[in-house]
Order: sequence, then C-alpha cells, then structure tokens
Amino acid sequence: MHPAPTLYTERLILRPLELADAEAIQQQFPHWDVVRYLNVLVPWPYPADGAMTYLRDIALPAMARGEEWHWSIRLKSAPDQLIGNVSLMNEQDNNRGFWLAPQWQGQGLMGEASAAVTEYWFETLGRPLLRVPKAAPNIGSRKLSERTGMRLIHTEEGDFVSGRLPKELWEITREEWLRLR
Repeated sequence: MHPAPTLYTERLILRPLELADAEAIQQQFPHWDVVRYLNVLVPWPYPADGAMTYLRDIALPAMARGEEWHWSIRLKSAPDQLIGNVSLMNEQDNNRGFWLAPQWQGQGLMGEASAAVTEYWFETLGRPLLRVPKAAPNIGSRKLSERTGMRLIHTEEGDFVSGRLPKELWEITREEWLRLR
C-alpha cells in the first residue's frame, strides 16, 4: 500500500486530501463550469454538506484502503488556498480525475497536476496502463489528454451532471509514457 505523499510541481503543491479540506472544497467545487462534465454520481445541486460527505464517506476511506489517491491542488504562491483536486483511482477504465475552480482554469495548472500524479501512477504504483474517461464536449480535458500523448480508444454514451453525452475513454501505457518523457 502506498499512502499519497505531498507532490510538488513548478507552480503547485499537491497535498493529500484531509477532512479539514471540506470547507474549501465546498466553496470552490459547486460551480456549473466545474461539475457539468463530471459523472452523474456527483449530486447537483450540490448539497451544503456535499464536500464533508464526500471526504468522510468516499474519498478518505478509499485512500485508507489503498484504492484511491486524492490530492488538493494549491499554488506554491498561496499554499493555504485549495483551488482544485486531482485523483487516481484503482478502477476499471477510470484511473484519473480532476477539477479546478473556474478562475484558475486555462493557465496550464491542470497539466502540471496531471503530470505529477501520472508519474506517481506509473513510477511509484508501477501500473502498466492509465485510462481516463471524459465527456466528449469537455474540450479542455480532451486537449490535456492529446498534449500528454494519450489516445482515444472508445466512445459511447455516458451520464454526466449536465445529462447524457458522448463519453470518451483515453489511455496511455507505461511504455508510451516513458518514451514521451
């Protein structure tokens, strides 16, 4: 079992999620631009205790079991402010997910965060394959997958907070990832 360590990038600190992050998540997460392309399992409208319930009942127990790794995303220039979340999951066809508060989108921050956790997935956890599902209309997420050498392997319909949409499955193998480094 590998407990999630704190990870650092050029501009970010990725700190393992903890229950104390609930208030900050509750402030940053429930925005349509954040949730609309997430899995329909995310409640919408987001309840007042949504972040606390998610951390207490889902994320932290999965981390304790060694099945998931969740990090808060923080700028090195403002380490006390949570601006998003990036996660790895030991699930079939769903190994990485993320969200970033709207005011920090479009600055390449999620590319940095994703690169750090992808390295953790392949190097520390020794996984042979990374698969990431996404809503096809989520252009930002699609571009991140393209920039990082992932390839589209499957398309179907999926249920998201914003409704039924085309769903894509992207992947990269450890060998492909190593070649691109």
